[in-house]
Amino acid sequence: MEPYLGLIRTSIDLSNPRNGALAPLKVTALVDTGAITLCIPEHVAVQLDLDELEKREVTTAEGKHLSVPYVGPVQVRFSNRSCFTGALVLGDSVLLGAIPLEDMDLVVNSRRQEVTVNPDSPNIPSAVVKAAFAKTPRIDRGVRTARGFNPAAAQCKLTAETKGGHPC
Repeated sequence: MEPYLGLIRTSIDLSNPRNGALAPLKVTALVDTGAITLCIPEHVAVQLDLDELEKREVTTAEGKHLSVPYVGPVQVRFSNRSCFTGALVLGDSVLLGAIPLEDMDLVVNSRRQEVTVNPDSPNIPSAVVKAAFAKTPRIDRGVRTARGFNPAAAQCKLTAETKGGHPC
């Protein structure tokens, strides 16, 4: 795509996964890593017959607070990648934000003013997943008591934590 005043634009396909009878729309999207979501103009939402899921309050770059429709689901396709997301109905052009970019594992090269699939994972999207709230059993090597080390008490403690009761 040709650069436009230092802005990065890319071609994507948008479709309504709930209505396969509708043809996907090929659109040119402004890529904005500072934005979070996908934003689409009203005529795109109408063309894709997207359901309004709720209203969302947004703050624009100018500091204005607006209540806008949040529609979906929307399937976004780029090259051999796709994702499902919702979209804010706002503005007069499509804006591709950080969440769909990350979900499809796309790389924004600002020097070359282009978007590409991650070259480290060219065939399928990759993601980093960290379980912040995963409960893993704590394994003690034993329980220190006044009389010294007691491995049986440690096993009892581990079983109680993982099975939800006190078996001893």
